[in-house]
Amino acid sequence: MKLSLVIPCYNEEKNVRPMYDAVNAVFGRTGFSYEMIFVNDGSRDGTWRELKDLEPVGNGSLKCINFSRNFGKEAAMYAGLTESSGEYVTIIDADLQQRPETALEMVEYLDAHPETDCVTAFQSDRNEGILLRFFKYCFYGIINAVSEVDFHQGASDFRTFRRNMADAILSLGEYCRFSKGIFSWVGFETYFMPYKAEERNAGRSSWSFRKLFKYAIEGIVAFTTKPLRIATGVGILMSLLSLLYLIIVVVQKLTVGIDVPGYATLIVLILLIGGIQMTTLGIVGEYIAKIYIQGKERPIYIMKEMVRLPAEPQRERDAAAEDADPLI
Repeated sequence: MKLSLVIPCYNEEKNVRPMYDAVNAVFGRTGFSYEMIFVNDGSRDGTWRELKDLEPVGNGSLKCINFSRNFGKEAAMYAGLTESSGEYVTIIDADLQQRPETALEMVEYLDAHPETDCVTAFQSDRNEGILLRFFKYCFYGIINAVSEVDFHQGASDFRTFRRNMADAILSLGEYCRFSKGIFSWVGFETYFMPYKAEERNAGRSSWSFRKLFKYAIEGIVAFTTKPLRIATGVGILMSLLSLLYLIIVVVQKLTVGIDVPGYATLIVLILLIGGIQMTTLGIVGEYIAKIYIQGKERPIYIMKEMVRLPAEPQRERDAAAEDADPLI
C-alpha cells in the first residue's frame, strides 16, 4: 500500500461524497495503491449513513470507522493512524478546504526527496478575521517561548509523512493529545509547504473561538512545565514584596505613625495577592487534571463498528474465487 489518507469527520454529511470523489479523481490516475480511512467522530447528522454507501474505485480501498460517541479530532486522527497501512500517511480534513491535489504534491515531494520524512502544509495567507489572527499569532509566540519544541507559525494537521514517523506518533499513547506538539516532538526531517485553503464545500466549521482557546491551553500544558515555574517565581516575588512592605509599615509605624485611611491600600493588596494565588492554583490545577485523566488509563477512543472494503481488483478476485467450482 503506497498511501493511506486519514480523514476525520464530524457532521460532514454533505462533504463525504464530494471528498471521496475528489480523492479518487486525483489518486485514481496515479497508478499506485491507496486507501481512504474515514473516521466518523460521533457525528449527529447522516455522516455514517453516507460513509456506508461509499464503494471503492480502481486501486483505492476504503475503511470507515464509527466511534461510539464524539471523542474529538485528536482521537479520530489517532484511530486513523492506527488503522493505516500505507508507506505514506496523509491527514486531511473532509470539508475540501484541504485539497487532494495538494496531498498528491506532498507525496511527489517525498518521492523526490528521500531525506525528508514529512511534508506539512501551512497557510501563508489566512482568510481569517484580524482578531483571530492576532490571538493565533500570540499563541505561537507564547508556546515557542516556553516549549522545548518548535511550532511553525500556521502549520496545520494537513501533512503527509512516512511510515516510520507514523509509528513514532502511535508510540505516544497519551490520552490528552495535542498533535501539533506531538508532530514536532517526535522530530524527523520536515518540509513546510505553503498552500491556500479553499472555502468549505458545505456546512460550518465546528471550531469556535472557545474551543480554539481551550485547545491552545491544552497545547501549552501538554508541552511545557514553565507555567508552573512562572507561578513559583511569581510566588517568590510576591513574598519578597510583602516582606519589603512589612518593613515599610513597621518603620512608618515607629516613626510617623499610621493613619486609619490605609484601608484602600490594604484592600488593593489583598485583592492583588488573592488574584495571584487563585491564578497559581488554576495553573497547578490544569496539570493535576491532566495527571488525573491520564491516571485513569481510559482508551483514547471506542470504536462502535468498522467497514472494510478492498480495492476494486481485489474485490473482483475475491468474487471470482467464490464463484469458481470446487476442486474434485
